Amino acid sequence: MDSTHDADIVVDDLSFRYPGTDTNVLDGADVSIAPGEFVAVVGGNGSGKTTLCKSFNGIIPHFYEGTFEGSVTVAGLDTATSSVAELSQHVGYVFQEFDNQLVNPTVFEEVAFAPLNYGHEDYRERVHQTLDLLDLDGLEDRFIWELSGGQKHLVALAAALSLDPEILVVDEPAAQLDPVNARATYEHLTELNADHGKTVVTIEHHTEFIAEYCESVVLVEDGAVSWKRPVEEALNRLDDLRAQDVHPPQVTRVAEQVYDDGRRLPVTVADGVTQFTDRAAAGGVRTDGAIEASPATADGQSPVIEIDDVSHSYETLRDGSRQALDGLSLDLYPDERVVLVGSNGAGKSTLLRLVTGIESADEGHVTVDGVDAGSTLPETLADDVVYVHQNPEEMFIEDEVRADVAHYLRDRGYPDVEERVDDVIEYLNLGDLQHRDGRLLSVGQQRRASLAIGLATDPSIVLLDEPTGSLDLASREEVGRTIDRAGQRVETVVIATHDLELAAAWATRIVVLDGGRVIADGPPDAVFSDTETLERANLRPPQVVRLSERLGLSSAPLTVDGLASRLASDAPVEAER
Repeated sequence: MDSTHDADIVVDDLSFRYPGTDTNVLDGADVSIAPGEFVAVVGGNGSGKTTLCKSFNGIIPHFYEGTFEGSVTVAGLDTATSSVAELSQHVGYVFQEFDNQLVNPTVFEEVAFAPLNYGHEDYRERVHQTLDLLDLDGLEDRFIWELSGGQKHLVALAAALSLDPEILVVDEPAAQLDPVNARATYEHLTELNADHGKTVVTIEHHTEFIAEYCESVVLVEDGAVSWKRPVEEALNRLDDLRAQDVHPPQVTRVAEQVYDDGRRLPVTVADGVTQFTDRAAAGGVRTDGAIEASPATADGQSPVIEIDDVSHSYETLRDGSRQALDGLSLDLYPDERVVLVGSNGAGKSTLLRLVTGIESADEGHVTVDGVDAGSTLPETLADDVVYVHQNPEEMFIEDEVRADVAHYLRDRGYPDVEERVDDVIEYLNLGDLQHRDGRLLSVGQQRRASLAIGLATDPSIVLLDEPTGSLDLASREEVGRTIDRAGQRVETVVIATHDLELAAAWATRIVVLDGGRVIADGPPDAVFSDTETLERANLRPPQVVRLSERLGLSSAPLTVDGLASRLASDAPVEAER
């Protein structure tokens, strides 16, 4: 599976406006991508980066028939005059919502779909070749809905590769995946680029992946391409990145605080070790070891959530059932900031749904504020428990946010509806958004507005599923502020996430799930020091923790500020005994 055609992408003065809007989402964009490059496209939410990439395979302007000016040439084809069918043989595209592009029942049928439709008699060979390339052999007969999130993402990638295109565009490769599956996806993309000559373009918010895997970076700003630069140079343009809500890698932000001499800042852990060795010459004592899964006592308080020996499974057509939770026990207490972490399929979302009463345990008991969740209607539990979905747009049914908040209050029979709406709108600073359609807001705004729907009932518990997934810096910070404000208003906040940077900086307690069981439970510094358990759960500590370990520091800091303070300190570093 090797490229046989030129794979140039040339965007010349491209402008595009979606129907019904007054402003261009792309406005005079110019960029060239050479055959065989591995390029990351970055920019804030709404900057135009996804629209730019959708012009590469003709989705724009052929499926979105807005105002299109300028030109895009891909593999020698003018995208405006070439059909999407023709372009798809040269450009494979994996969307951020990759589930939506999986349209067949089984893995084999999904990957064979394009070759069959193009009349390739060797479609079976193409399927097996592509599945082998992505280490998906043996999954041919599996139903798509039986797969994990990581497997589904790779199947979408396989389907995009089935026509052997020269160019592959992947929107948010790391989104919705645990850290190990995200890295595995990037390893596959690297192999396709280095060994098979594919031009790879990713849209990415995670600059750590960009630093390790990409060759160059394209910055999109207000619909135009500000620049395209080699990755190390690009990630050192901190002002440019932050102006577009792109977060530099943690190691780069540490170095920024430590040095003020204008030197080139490191962008990977390996670079950081080289640069910081002089500041941590002796190394520190660090002890790794398994953490016992022992719930906190919370100073003798009674738990607000009790999960007692709970098991829960889902029926499958092929294997009978899949165990999501297996004898799990966990007590959560007032005033805790709890983060549930684990690989895709570890049971995090299932656990949240059991607490809300949306699902009931097969065995064991879930008690919320003394009420048996398994025998109580979800709408009754909703008075005390707010659950913000991974896809918050699903919570909006009216044509404005204010109406959505009021709808849920009236539906549950609350008095003083307008006063409650005013209160929560003011509390979450939603005044400027209250009359806008929630379905049309940015993802960060949607999460804030969806939380307002729940907080209006004055609950005691808030549950958030992947609150920072696929968000740029500004939206992540917006969600972070919202979570903090929610924590001031309610007793307990529980987050399920793959974002270990959020977990390290925010949580008072981290619970690690694997195979439907609790395998670690404790404060962040203790959990992140247990490398063996983290590896078992397909997790990688935040970059600052890994950098601290490589430098030999004892009691590894969990945040950029913490590590920068340690490295900038004049105090000697504790020597290893």
